[in-house]
Amino acid sequence: MTKVVKWIVTGSVALFITGMIVYPRIRREWVAKEDPASVAPALRQRRILNVNAIVMKPQVLSDRTQTTADILPDEEVDLAFEAAGKIVEIFFREGSRVRKGDLLAKINDAPLQAELHKLEAQIQLANARVFRQRTLLDKDAVSQEAYEQVKTEYEKLMADIELVKAHIEQTELRAPFDGIIGLRYVSEGAYASASTKIAKLTKISPVKIDFSVPEKYAEDIVPGTDVTFRLTGSPKEYHSKVYAIASKVDPVTRTLVARAVYPNRDESIRPGRYAEVQLTKKEIRDALAIPSQAMTQEIGKNLVYRYRSGQAEQVEITAGIRTESQLQVISGLHAGDTVIVSGIMQLRSDLPVTLDNIQ
Repeated sequence: MTKVVKWIVTGSVALFITGMIVYPRIRREWVAKEDPASVAPALRQRRILNVNAIVMKPQVLSDRTQTTADILPDEEVDLAFEAAGKIVEIFFREGSRVRKGDLLAKINDAPLQAELHKLEAQIQLANARVFRQRTLLDKDAVSQEAYEQVKTEYEKLMADIELVKAHIEQTELRAPFDGIIGLRYVSEGAYASASTKIAKLTKISPVKIDFSVPEKYAEDIVPGTDVTFRLTGSPKEYHSKVYAIASKVDPVTRTLVARAVYPNRDESIRPGRYAEVQLTKKEIRDALAIPSQAMTQEIGKNLVYRYRSGQAEQVEITAGIRTESQLQVISGLHAGDTVIVSGIMQLRSDLPVTLDNIQ
């Protein structure tokens, strides 16, 4: 019995001593798994983090914003007669090109033509009266008043002729500018008034691009600002420039309307389409930039990690403009510096790192 007790006591002491030796090591491993920051500095420094990085070099950095736009024709008008009457002739073909001044349609002008002929028949007689009265006036055979009276009658006749000719011109529908004429809405024989729409005339070379930007960008939009746009469903990019800006910010939407122009020489862009506009507010030559995710903020400071001699080095930077994916660096980094762009949340100063990929 005594021997059994002795063996039990001896075994218990041996287990206690073994536990005192092994427990601290096991505890350190458990703590390291639960809280890596609690690991002793000597152990932490032995951990090496694999990261990606970029080498800083000057580049062109563009500050851009995106919005939607409407494609408008350069000129567009609903064609209509100035006078009322029956349409006697239509000279255009739907969808055809016309030149400025081309006769497109005609309404009945027979009464006006008859009136014109009647008045023109009186010109010779009226002119002869003026000549005769002038000859008599030179000989003091008639008074100045008699001469002025026949001269006035002649001038009144010529004015009446010009008036009738003007009314005849109102019976002719002519193209006000070069363009493409659309579908017609009337036929020959129809009665047309000044409110009757005959067809639509559109000039599509060039085209206008109307878009709105928030008021905070109002100072950035000036005539000459570059604009890039794409039509819905098409990857092709078109380049144009702003040429006109609204006189004020819309008080309801708080946006500023601007208008750009695109030559559209091949007339491939049809007005009325929807477009996506990318506006270049500022373009910086020889800018230093980093991916946006490479920067962290801490107590109002902009921080990045620079790779130096196998370790991560924390650097405070001054940031400039921000694009969708990049951030301009104004100070704190220089061309040639290697900036870590992955594993940012795990980095600390003097932490050993290995570069897997360098761009």
